[in-house]
Amino acid sequence: MARSSTRPTSRDVAQAAGVSQAAVSLVLGDKWRGRVAEATAERVRQAARDLGYRPNLAARNLRLGRTRTVLLVVPALTTEFFAGVYTGAARVAADHGFGVVLYPSPEGVGPARDPFASAQAALDGVIASSMAADALTAIRGDQLPLVMLDSDPEGSLGAATVNLDITDGVRQVAAHLLDLGHRRFLHLAADVPSWTFEVRARELAARLAAVPGTSIRTVRAPISIEDALTAAAAALATPGPRPTALVCDDDKLAAGAYKAARRLGLRIPDDVSVTGLDDLALATALDPELTTVRLDAELFGERGMRALLAVLDGRTPEGGDIPVELVVRGSTAPPGAS
Repeated sequence: MARSSTRPTSRDVAQAAGVSQAAVSLVLGDKWRGRVAEATAERVRQAARDLGYRPNLAARNLRLGRTRTVLLVVPALTTEFFAGVYTGAARVAADHGFGVVLYPSPEGVGPARDPFASAQAALDGVIASSMAADALTAIRGDQLPLVMLDSDPEGSLGAATVNLDITDGVRQVAAHLLDLGHRRFLHLAADVPSWTFEVRARELAARLAAVPGTSIRTVRAPISIEDALTAAAAALATPGPRPTALVCDDDKLAAGAYKAARRLGLRIPDDVSVTGLDDLALATALDPELTTVRLDAELFGERGMRALLAVLDGRTPEGGDIPVELVVRGSTAPPGAS
């Protein structure tokens, strides 16, 4: 049967789900817990999705005093990671009748002119990556309910903090390389003033310091393949014993390290092992494929949105860091004789 051209109503959703309109209102208004069974709530959400139902937000906003709009502040969209964060956040938001506006913080030009002249009136809350925290000043995000991503929970500006377990990711990388027998390390660090990269440097240094006979040298580069190529080539060409393992803060940095190694006539992993962190699509485009830490960007966005919804409802957000996983591929092997 052809779908009617008229906009579906809550009555249509109720009929499709086999529930009352009151139940539809409770579920789509996120007031169902303890009043509607979880299976019933999912049936209502699925019926709403199938019908393409969208609540009358203007009428609802008048009743609730909310715009049901959230701002997601990320660095400039240079990798698919933050696209995944947005996808996860938007999916949870849609299930609760919220919209998500994406605001990429500009790179290298200072804070952008505020695109939200009345941000406090236009938004219910903000989710912000610590890598883009400077943008919060421009949008007055510090005066709105705020959830920080990838941020120091001890010194966070936000009402809640959601983190990936980056510390454990670095532990897994260090353990893998040490178990292979590597003792001379080069850390290609992201030249970005952010808590998440401070954690990587601190944890890597601590893990290696615990094993006698290890050495580590750190060089920094902006997160771009060309900058990483320049920094890694200079470091690998430095006189003295060459590092056998190159630990990169990001898969893009690792791609630059690959180019640097090849420029110097070094083979991966025979002469130097390389690791990344992110598991972007780039990781399997490289040859050999990159050993890296998989970060679940969509789950990260989902957890960020759920935390903000909890803050808005006066509930305590879910605790605990999001687990990460080392994916071992062809770029790591025991050190060669060199």
